[in-house]
Amino acid sequence: MKKAESAGALVAFMWFAYFLNYSDRQAVFSMFPSLKADLKMTDGELGLVGAMFLWVYAFGCPISSYLGDRFSKRLLVVFSLVVWSIVTIGTGLVVSGTMLLAMRAAMGVSESLYMSRAVALTANAYGAEKRSRAVSLLMTGQIAGTVAGSWFGGWMADRGQWREAFFILGTVGVLYAFPYFIFLQQVGEPAPEPNARNAFASLGQSRTFLLLCIVFPVFVFGLWLLYGWFPAFLHDKFSLNQADAAFNATIFLQSATFIGILIGGKTADALRHRVTAARFWLIVAGLALSAPCIYLLGNSDTLLITRIAASGFGLFSGLFIANIFPAAFDIVPCEARATAVGLLNFCGAIISGFATLFGGIWKQSLGIDRLLSFTAIGYLVAGMAIMVGIKSLFPRDHAHSSSDL
Repeated sequence: MKKAESAGALVAFMWFAYFLNYSDRQAVFSMFPSLKADLKMTDGELGLVGAMFLWVYAFGCPISSYLGDRFSKRLLVVFSLVVWSIVTIGTGLVVSGTMLLAMRAAMGVSESLYMSRAVALTANAYGAEKRSRAVSLLMTGQIAGTVAGSWFGGWMADRGQWREAFFILGTVGVLYAFPYFIFLQQVGEPAPEPNARNAFASLGQSRTFLLLCIVFPVFVFGLWLLYGWFPAFLHDKFSLNQADAAFNATIFLQSATFIGILIGGKTADALRHRVTAARFWLIVAGLALSAPCIYLLGNSDTLLITRIAASGFGLFSGLFIANIFPAAFDIVPCEARATAVGLLNFCGAIISGFATLFGGIWKQSLGIDRLLSFTAIGYLVAGMAIMVGIKSLFPRDHAHSSSDL
C-alpha cells in the first residue's frame, strides 16, 4: 500500500473508533430525565456522572503516556476500544446511581488510553504541511459520535429502552475491534518516545505550551457544559421530549462544528507558509467569535435563535478544535507529541468535570444560562491571553521546536 493511501486508511480506521468513543460517552447525557426517574438520582448526582468520567479520564491521560512508552501503540488503541465497549455494555446493567458512577469512572480509565495515541499516530503519518487537515479530519469523528450517540440515547430513553442503547453501542465496539486490529497490524510502529520525565521536561520548557494548558481548559469548560446539560436545558426550557432535546442540542452545533473543523484545518495549513503562528491566530478567532454565540445559547428566548446560536458556536469553535493539537505540535519536540496531547487533555478534563458538576449543583439556583454567560467572558479573556502569547512567547518556542522536521 502506498504511503498516502496507508495514511488515509489509518485516518479512516481511527475516525470510526473515535466516533464510537464519543457515541458511547455522550449517550448518557441525553438520558438524564430517564436516569433521574429510574435510578432516583438528583441533579447534583447527575452532574457527577459527567464529572466522574472527566476526572478519572484526566488522571488516566498521564498513565496512558507512561504505558504508551512501554507497549505497542497499535495494541493500546485496540485494547482501549475493547475495554470501553465492555464498560458501555456494563452500563446497561446498572441498578443504582452509585453503580452508574462506577461505570463512568471505568469509562474514563479505558478511554484515556485512546486519545493521545490516536492523535499522535495520525500526526506522525503526515508532514507538517498536511497535519492540521489530517488531525481535523480525525476530530470530525468526535462530532459525528456526539450527534449519533446523543440522539440515539435520547430516542431509546423515550422508548423506555435506555439499557438496550448501551448494549447496542458496546456490542458494535467489540465487533469493530477485530477489523481494527487486523488493519493496524499493517501499520508501522512509530519510534519509541522518550521516557515520561524527559517528555514532561521538554514540554515545561515551552512557555507557549504552558499557556495552551491554561487556555484549553477554559474552552472545554464551555464545551462540556453544553455536552452535559444542553439537552436537559432544552428539555426543560422548551418542553421537548428527550430525543428532540438531544437532536436540537447536537445537530446544529455539531454539524456546524464539522464544517468549522474542516475549514480551520485547511485554512491553517494554507496560511502557515506565510504566517508561522497561523494556527494560534485561528485559535484566537475561534475563542473571540464563539463568545457571543455561547452567550446566546443560554439567553435566547426562542428555539430558532437558539439553533442559530448553536450553529454559530459550532462553526467558530471548530476553528479552535482543529488547531489546538497541531498548534501544540508547532512548539514542542516531535517526540513529545503524545505526551503533549495527554497533558492538554489532563488539564482540560479536570476543569471540564467541574462544568458538568456545577451544571447539576447550580441548575436550579444560578442556572445554566448564567453559567454560559460567565463562560463567554472567559473565552474573551483566553483569546486575549493567546494574542499576548503569540507576540511574546511563540517566536522563541517555535524556533526551539523540531515539529517541522
